[in-house]
Amino acid sequence: MHLPQRRSGESGREYALRAIRESIVNLEFLPGSRISESALAAQLGVSRTPVGEALNELSRVRIVEIYPQRQSIVSYIDCDLVEEARFIREVLECAIVRHICTRKLEKSDFSKLTEILKLQQFYLRSNAPQRLLELDNQFHEMLFDLDHKPQAYSMMKNTSIHFERVRSLSLTTIRDQNIVQDHEEILDALQQGREELAAACMKAHLRRYRVDEKTIQAKYPEYFRMPGDRQRGG
Repeated sequence: MHLPQRRSGESGREYALRAIRESIVNLEFLPGSRISESALAAQLGVSRTPVGEALNELSRVRIVEIYPQRQSIVSYIDCDLVEEARFIREVLECAIVRHICTRKLEKSDFSKLTEILKLQQFYLRSNAPQRLLELDNQFHEMLFDLDHKPQAYSMMKNTSIHFERVRSLSLTTIRDQNIVQDHEEILDALQQGREELAAACMKAHLRRYRVDEKTIQAKYPEYFRMPGDRQRGG
């Protein structure tokens, strides 16, 4: 398990939640794998209480399943939950880019998005899928910041983990080359103030995972929850 650096002022629960979440998204904890509360506490250098709180929070969004004796299982990929997470993102993010277009921003207002794109181009050439996913998330978070709605992003992020896990697999196994081009098209539409084009580009970007998901499911069927299979690995 990769241990991220603990941020200044970050509580034990917040740190544990961030570290476990990142490990699940980055597939350090594979679907169906068992995770120990005591082992996590030792690795993270915190007590079991914040780890338990973090696991309980993750169980509420159904990415972790908790069983008696404090054993927890990383949930298998549920295609319905992935699609629901994508739907929430599409509704919010299409609205965000439309609203940004109405604000008549200057080109300089988009400088941070441009910087992220340059970094993405570098890491795409360097074949660094984990870094690409981090930058993908930063790009989308920056859109909410531009529209002064950071809390909306935070709420969306809770359920987005199901979607992010498939995106991580896509970047790792399929090496999706379209991520940077999609972002370039979204940014170009924003700079031109073209609401419908920006929303259409965002919609296409968020729906791209569907083709990748079928390929991933065929390659890694053991990662997916089968219909009617309520407690695989439990």
